[in-house]
Amino acid sequence: MASLSFMTPSRMTTIHNPVRVLPSPAADALDQADALWGVPPGRRILTVGNLKEVKNHPLLLRSFAQIGDAQARLMILGQGGNEGKLRALAEELGIIGRVIFAGFHADPAPFYASADLFVLSSDYEGFGNVIVEALSFGLPVVSTDCPSGPAEILDGGRFGRLVPVGDAAALARAMAAALAEPADQVLLKRRAADFSPEIAARSYLSALGLT
Repeated sequence: MASLSFMTPSRMTTIHNPVRVLPSPAADALDQADALWGVPPGRRILTVGNLKEVKNHPLLLRSFAQIGDAQARLMILGQGGNEGKLRALAEELGIIGRVIFAGFHADPAPFYASADLFVLSSDYEGFGNVIVEALSFGLPVVSTDCPSGPAEILDGGRFGRLVPVGDAAALARAMAAALAEPADQVLLKRRAADFSPEIAARSYLSALGLT
């Protein structure tokens, strides 16, 4: 950015994407999400996003297969042309009975609220708004350390686990560790609040010298 704009870094300010906090789900919506999970809380792993190649869902499926916990469930919330290939891979890996292809839901809040862990397996992200959404529900996060966004949102690993891009074994270990460790939900929700539209607006006003 500095080389393109001919500005010194000291004159630059980073303003992150504002992410609107999703409202708490209604009781009936939460009940429907619970029913879709099909297992009690404790081993529910969620990912949210379009089924594009860049999201690298095959990596997530291979990592999930390594966990080997019969009670664990992986829910993929999203739709796209790759679903057939992903189902075939889940069948090949022997985990088709533990993977829930939930399709698109306009309101993902009930699924964040009912999950135990959020995972992002992307090769690349524009920012990673879904990580902030997950944190806003106090949900622990495991993400690939892909460009760009996850490392900034998770502050280099302070607010969630980061693993190398494309490393299925590392992702599996991080997921298992996150499921075994109680989350500090207050800390995670506080981090999500750092990306509120109100804070972004104040940052813009400050950068423009209007405050």
